[in-house]
Amino acid sequence: MLPVVALVGRPNVGKSTLFNFLTQTRNALVADFPGLTRDRQYGQVRRGERPFLVVDTGGIIEQAEGIEDHAMRQVWAALDEADLVLFMVDARAGINSADEAIARKLRKNGKPVLLVANKIDGLNNSEEKLAEFFQMGLVGQPFGIASSHGIGIPELLAEIYQRLPPPETEAEDDETAPGIRVAIIGRPNVGKSTLVNRLLGEERVVVFDQPGTTRDSIFIPFERDGKQYTLIDTAGIRRRSRVEESVEIFSIIKAMQAMEKAHVVVYLIDASEGVTDQDANLLGQVVESGRGLIIGLNKWDGLTPDHREQIKRQIDIKLPFLDFASKHNLSALHGTGVGKLLEQVDRIYRSAGQTVTPNRLTEILQHAQDTHQPPLVRGRRIRLKYAHQGGHNPPTIVIHGNQTENVPPSYKRFLIATFRKALSIEGSPIKLEFKTGDNPYKEKKNELNPRQLAKRKRMMKHVKK
Repeated sequence: MLPVVALVGRPNVGKSTLFNFLTQTRNALVADFPGLTRDRQYGQVRRGERPFLVVDTGGIIEQAEGIEDHAMRQVWAALDEADLVLFMVDARAGINSADEAIARKLRKNGKPVLLVANKIDGLNNSEEKLAEFFQMGLVGQPFGIASSHGIGIPELLAEIYQRLPPPETEAEDDETAPGIRVAIIGRPNVGKSTLVNRLLGEERVVVFDQPGTTRDSIFIPFERDGKQYTLIDTAGIRRRSRVEESVEIFSIIKAMQAMEKAHVVVYLIDASEGVTDQDANLLGQVVESGRGLIIGLNKWDGLTPDHREQIKRQIDIKLPFLDFASKHNLSALHGTGVGKLLEQVDRIYRSAGQTVTPNRLTEILQHAQDTHQPPLVRGRRIRLKYAHQGGHNPPTIVIHGNQTENVPPSYKRFLIATFRKALSIEGSPIKLEFKTGDNPYKEKKNELNPRQLAKRKRMMKHVKK
């Protein structure tokens, strides 16, 4: 499972800025006034040795009667789900009573805490400012960073990796979840547990007409037509503004970890309600995880033809980044379309896990360039020389050439579409990695031979002095 790192602290200390820098997104709102973040924000960090989840929490506000109860519940919920807590403070403002109250709670809780002092850029006496925070009694030395400029982030990441729990081995994963792992993801009460029971042919998980019945991710191994599968039934993920109980917050983490554990994700949408903004946000997390994806439109049999066309248009408008995903119409309650769902899972799993030789990939790459040449950059044509496979699930293709750092997004999309069609990759995102080889002659001085020197001498006669 992916480890979890929680960001806690007072308002306006830079938690959301650090969240965006670590996740390389702009998902967390950032502004120069306190209290902007009110709900949790979840993201994945893939910048170093191993990925982990990071949780951005709302700022903890000190009121006249003390720390606000709701804010402290946010902190306790973050502590329950976290493997490591980053306690952020403002190096310029120094310690105040809210920082000391948070530190007391963190010391009593016993979770590993890393004190991060933000906004050290421009401080002449940064070491003295950092030394001030030792009086809060937290283990370890305060880390000075400037999250808006990325100062100190590499050192902070190195310290985070040292303090995270050791990763699970693949052997443990295989023992607990054999075969093709299929995660059932979606908002509450869209029929995930009903779908699992329909696939299993028995009442294996609790089904109740109330959102939030499933609290934890449930791994269920089973066999169908001689093939091994493991279904992962996850808790429904609500909008963050509706997440109040810490157990529901913990369920969100479990569901996101299940995405990483799965080979294929079935994202279930209640077709009668349509595609919501929350669906778009969660599907973005699935795409970020790189897993094969099936969008299951549940309760499809109860829709009128006009309503079905409306849902298809909604998907095209709200989910344009999911043009690769397979769409599957079904009814978990009545069993319509459920029988062919696993066949689609098999096809996606096979296409995402296929092994392709470098010769074949290079041949496809050359054909793509013959059809549509890469653009010119500063008068020089980008040259893509050869390609080889870099991984599976998601299929990763490594392309070597010159000026690859300048390949525009539009040409990358063209290459992805070309590889998808040529390799028949269904329902899985394709990841491209570009590498530019070093020029072996860039440090060498170009020495002229006698013939070139004589030609240069003749040419210089015509240069006006």
